[in-house]
Amino acid sequence: QVQLVESGGGLVQPGGSLRLSCAASGSIFSVNYMGWYRQAPGKQRELVASISGGGITTYATFVKGRFTISRDNAKNTVYLQMNSLNPEDTAVYLCNAGIKYSTNSWDNYWGQGTQVTVSS
Repeated sequence: QVQLVESGGGLVQPGGSLRLSCAASGSIFSVNYMGWYRQAPGKQRELVASISGGGITTYATFVKGRFTISRDNAKNTVYLQMNSLNPEDTAVYLCNAGIKYSTNSWDNYWGQGTQVTVSS
């Protein structure tokens, strides 16, 4: 059984910062890609940022240099540092990872999500 558990969401004022964390636990042989998505009410889920097993990063255009994704492979944890937040960033942020859970088996996993609200 593999779980992804996010933390770090909350309420922040416009221009503020938050750091999200997502830790993978359970029967893990290795972790490949890790990433963050977000979903606002009435909108489709969208990719925010991803990082490969080798550390190659990809960002959505709306990030515009404000967010930084990183990972700690020893802890099977991915982080999302979010700066210069604006109300349009309000959404549930979900962690996503490709995980090898047995000798020859991989699967795509999702966390339960953490709410980020940007408001004055």
